[in-house]
Amino acid sequence: MQTSNHSAIAPQNNPQVTQKMSHQIQEIVQSEYGSPEVLSLVEIDKPVPQDNEVLVKVHATSVHAGNWHLMRGEPFLIRLIFGGIIKPKHQVFGSDLAGRVEAVGKNVTQFQPGDEVIGDLSEYGFGACAEYVTAPETALALKPSNLTFAEAATVPTSALAALQALRDCGQIQAGQKVLINGASGGVGSFAVQIAKAFGAEVTGVYSTEKIDMGRSPSVDHMIDYTKEDFTKNGQQYDLILDAAAYRSVFDFLSALTPTGTYVMVGGATPRFFQAMFLAPWISKTRKQTVKCLASQPNPADLIILKDLIEAGKIKPFIGKHYTNLSEVPAAIRHLEGRQVQGKVTISI
Repeated sequence: MQTSNHSAIAPQNNPQVTQKMSHQIQEIVQSEYGSPEVLSLVEIDKPVPQDNEVLVKVHATSVHAGNWHLMRGEPFLIRLIFGGIIKPKHQVFGSDLAGRVEAVGKNVTQFQPGDEVIGDLSEYGFGACAEYVTAPETALALKPSNLTFAEAATVPTSALAALQALRDCGQIQAGQKVLINGASGGVGSFAVQIAKAFGAEVTGVYSTEKIDMGRSPSVDHMIDYTKEDFTKNGQQYDLILDAAAYRSVFDFLSALTPTGTYVMVGGATPRFFQAMFLAPWISKTRKQTVKCLASQPNPADLIILKDLIEAGKIKPFIGKHYTNLSEVPAAIRHLEGRQVQGKVTISI
């Protein structure tokens, strides 16, 4: 990883220079698409909030699949969605944050200095991998009081995706049989708990080495996919949430009830396009439903998640934690290895 400074180091006996240097902060940026080596740790001036913005001292962040897709610019469609065909439009890195409000703009009404907050900056220019960041107050919500900053940083993208996939796409109902494929991952580990909170009978699918992490009151049944193919064991589910979509969508239809719903959240890009394009045809020819999640960050859902967490119904699972902003590339490399259990977090 490269390290650079936006301002030159000046003599220490100059009080004006010393004062200026005290307002320098570090952040992670990328000026091109590629491997984690394109991520650089740079120094910039500490940001100042505009009238409708909040200045947050970031205590922790987390990384997820969307981060490395943006870093690499793959699949190509992601460049069209977020801008930047040749190089990234948003060169600051990171979306999920947990931190403390340091200052607020004059028009901000929801927060005040000292508030502990979480947020997803993916619709506001990114930049969560930094010591400080400014964001609109609409990007933030109060942090669950019973979580550490590192635990709280796991919530904005992954827990929200699990909630919206189950509630909005899956129309989950109490008493339904729900299967979570990829239950050990960032989204999956939240999904099993949220499905249980909705009153479902939950089955989690794990690999042998990850099955121990699934042993919790949230999981009624566990399947080791290396030993049993849940699409061929005769069991059927009202709702399947696929957070590890590396198989054809047609493989899952036999595991759905005649009116069941399959929701794809993450996995291989070809499978995503297959599900997206075939969903209308499947819905017309069968009574089963196929959907692909398009997660929408919003503070209202963060508040719902905050309430569930403070009620003890959801608990983040951190599989790997890094302790310094300079370790963001290492965190991304670990994520790309696809052997993650739970979430990958970084303290700042």
